[in-house]
Amino acid sequence: MLPVTTVDEVMAELAALADPRAREVNEKHGDDHGVNLGQLRALAKRLRTQQELASRLWETGDTAARLLATLVCRPKAFERDELDAMVRGARTPKVHDWLVNYVVKKSPHAEELRVAWLADRDPVVASAGWALTSERVRKKPEGLDLPGLLDVIEAEMTGAPDRLQWAMNECLAHIGIEHAEHRARAIDIGERLRVLEDYPTSPGCTSPFVPVWIGEMVRRQHATAAAGSLRD
Repeated sequence: MLPVTTVDEVMAELAALADPRAREVNEKHGDDHGVNLGQLRALAKRLRTQQELASRLWETGDTAARLLATLVCRPKAFERDELDAMVRGARTPKVHDWLVNYVVKKSPHAEELRVAWLADRDPVVASAGWALTSERVRKKPEGLDLPGLLDVIEAEMTGAPDRLQWAMNECLAHIGIEHAEHRARAIDIGERLRVLEDYPTSPGCTSPFVPVWIGEMVRRQHATAAAGSLRD
């Protein structure tokens, strides 16, 4: 089957995939769409990369269409101001999450936007800045002021709105997981602030409560290292 190439055709296919029961579940999490994400990814795989189509899908404002746009776009094709406007317009959690993770993180403008967004007064925009900071903590920490980040988290995380709080909590965890010299302080901050201590966690999943999260991920790192040494 040839890829669908017009917005009208794509929107019709998304409408056909929509399930009212799925929408009801998604709406409880703030996402106003009913398309199964596996089916959405399958559609994106069939469409392949189409930057113009992605831009037009984004312009519809439809949540499912915007999710699809993040999967079929070329992240490096967006200008800095375009990405800034997109993040400010991405108000549903899943669209925001996919935009940051699948598009902004791959953009040459990611670092400039990270710095700008961290200081933004809009908590949703600021949460994108913290998500990008977590990425740097994990993959390219050189030049980051990790003690300074811990200071901000310690002072502001408890009173932050939910999505910003979640992003700051994730950054706190990654500092503790990836940087042993800051682990004790990260755990201490988590233990004192108790953020997400009671968050419901499915069996087999790791709690987002930072002391538990850090402890489990460090345990896995040690287990992997020990297994590697045995093979050697």
